Amino acid sequence: MPDIIKIDASGKTQLPTRNGFGDGLVMAAKNDPNIVALCADLTDSTRMSAFKKEFPDRFIQMGIYEQALVSVSAGLSLAGKIPFATSYAMFSPGRSWEQVRTACLSQTNIKIIGSHAGVSVGPDGATHQAIEDMAITRCIPGIVIINPCDSIEAYKATLAIAKVKGNCYLRLAREKTPVMTDDGTPFEIGKAYLVRDGKDAAIIACGPLLYQSMVAAEELAKEGIECRVVNNHTIKPMDETTILAAAKDCGAVVTVEEHQVNGGMGSAVAEVLVKNMPVPMEFVGVHDQFGQSGEPNELIEFFNMGSKDIVKAVKKAIARK
Repeated sequence: MPDIIKIDASGKTQLPTRNGFGDGLVMAAKNDPNIVALCADLTDSTRMSAFKKEFPDRFIQMGIYEQALVSVSAGLSLAGKIPFATSYAMFSPGRSWEQVRTACLSQTNIKIIGSHAGVSVGPDGATHQAIEDMAITRCIPGIVIINPCDSIEAYKATLAIAKVKGNCYLRLAREKTPVMTDDGTPFEIGKAYLVRDGKDAAIIACGPLLYQSMVAAEELAKEGIECRVVNNHTIKPMDETTILAAAKDCGAVVTVEEHQVNGGMGSAVAEVLVKNMPVPMEFVGVHDQFGQSGEPNELIEFFNMGSKDIVKAVKKAIARK
């Protein structure tokens, strides 16, 4: 069994994952002069302001034109640059999906940054809540998809995708979320990490809902149910070895994501298990609904993605063993 990576699930420190991206982009650009940045009129919101200030001659403001954001990025990539293209996830890859697909077909090297993903965008409502973005990108051949759990992991993911030769999608949250990792916590694209061990069920989570998963595991432990918790930050390529080991050792799996359960991370995990090691499985996420306006924490509870809902899903999966 892989080592257990200790994380801080106290929730005391909270920062938006997009902050880690902004800091990481500046550092990546210092290391590589070929990195350029493009934004669709959301420089402050996507945390690209620091890059714009530090490297004004390497920054392009595209305006509210997400299709051009990706198309121009493709041209820059084919000219040898490494473009980071940022917008809200609902607009890119949402609105720009065809351009993203064509860019991937053309074997470009674009880093697509989708900020404000998930329902925790809050009062902006359904039109701005990207809960289908991993599904629509996951079906594109060759693209790397990462949903970091906190701002520090987002920082490391930004540095990592800057070195990848190929197209990547980095999914970020707007709201402040618990900082669980630290500078010494390992991060590797395509490598899931155990953050808690257990034998009764495996909770496989991505993004900030890893925190809710840890809270749920603590509550279940009080009842004598020990859960393995996996930080599955890379949705594509999936760490099949760690996923299969969790299914084999625990005999039941619950996936947790702030995304539609159809086509998202849970679907990707199910595809791995059904071919290799079918076990009882439950899905925590948005179940075939559009988003709603509300406060972020209220919406997590409304869509049954909180720790109490994870507890219920674990018990249901265990009962089906």
